[in-house]
Amino acid sequence: MKIVIKIEGMSCQHCVKRVDAALKENFDASEVVVDLENNQATLTTTQAIDDQKIVEVLDDVGYDVVAISRS
Repeated sequence: MKIVIKIEGMSCQHCVKRVDAALKENFDASEVVVDLENNQATLTTTQAIDDQKIVEVLDDVGYDVVAISRS
């Protein structure tokens, strides 16, 4: 499953690294891709991940989640 997270507040590569580290630290994802240009992160995982947990993790590192979609 791919989880696409639209994120507000990222403006540089430092932001990308913070978001990447937070997602990898908190979720068992086989792949994490943070895209600064499109202000989003994509998690690839086989586990169910609660949307509220994603919001909390990114809020803790200073970013706002605008939307979450799955495919």
